[in-house]
Parts: sequence; structure tokens; C-alpha cells
Amino acid sequence: MISLTVTAVVFGVVFLAELPDKTALAGLVLATRYRASYVFAGVAAAFAVHVALAVAAGSVLTLLPQQLVHALTGLLFLGGAAVLLFRKDDDEEEVRKPEDQSFWKVAGAGFMLILVAEFGDLTQIMTANLAARYDDPLSVGLGAVLALWAVAGLGIVGGKALMKRVPLKLITRIAALLMLGLGVWSLWEAVAG
Repeated sequence: MISLTVTAVVFGVVFLAELPDKTALAGLVLATRYRASYVFAGVAAAFAVHVALAVAAGSVLTLLPQQLVHALTGLLFLGGAAVLLFRKDDDEEEVRKPEDQSFWKVAGAGFMLILVAEFGDLTQIMTANLAARYDDPLSVGLGAVLALWAVAGLGIVGGKALMKRVPLKLITRIAALLMLGLGVWSLWEAVAG
């Protein structure tokens, strides 16, 4: 049986912890280039996997080598920044039409980005701790996955709304710089940690 109280508490805690995280940025960047529903499907699936792992593993996830996670995340963000900065600019500043990008390619890109970037993240560890504390894996899992989906949805919708008001070229450059900063920061955490 699902406890609405536990689900609501977990939702609030995970939502607030994830809101300022890199997930919103990743969703925003992907949504400026690809169909939002495809991006959300991949991101949502990755978060479902993360929550399942967190709930199943409990507090064991806190023992993962954080340096390795930070290094992989840093390299992924640096790679993403390089792709954005060095890609060839087309004359038309328009998002690729959905027919130009298959569901599996776009959803897969969103899935892989979130799967690696969020592995061992604060919210995953927090979810594991909440699962151990409440001993109610279903309620904790539901609250956590709904919170993560809500943050991802906000990032994706925000990306689409922003694109209507700001030129894609500027959004791409800013996103590349933010990804570069996140990549450097993640690599610093890997080295310093």
C-alpha cells in the first residue's frame, strides 16, 4: 500500500534537491534541439532506473567511488560542450524536425546522459537513505520518480519556451559555456575528492 504522506515528503525533498541540479540544464539543452516528448521519454526512463537502483540498494550507494562518477560526468559535459561549440552552424536557426531524429536516437541520448550524469548523485543517495528510513520502498520510489520527472519536465518545457524568445545560436553558446563549467567543476571534484 502506498503512503501518500511518505510519497509527498519524498517528492518535496527530492524536488527541491534536484531543482538547482544539472538535470534541468540537460533537459533544456536537449529540448532546444530535439522533440520534447522524445527527450522526456529518455530522461524519464533514466530516472526510473535511478530510483529503482536507489530504493533497491538503500544506503549502499553512498559507498560508490564518487571520484569516478565525477570524472565520467565531467568528461560527458566537456564532450557535450565541445559538440555545441564546434558544430557547424546552419543558416537556418531552427530545431530539427522530429522526422529527422528517430525516437530511439533522441530518447537514447537523453537516457544515457541522465543515466551517467546522475549516477551516485545527491538525490539518488538521498532516495536510498529515505528508502532505508521509511522502510516503504514503493512510496519512496513513487515520490522520488515523480519529483525527478517534474524537474526534468520543467527543464524541457523551459527550453522550448526560451527558444521562442531567444535565438537558438545564443542559447547554444550559453548552454555550451554552462556545460563547460559543469565539466570543469565535475573534473575538479574528481581530482580534489
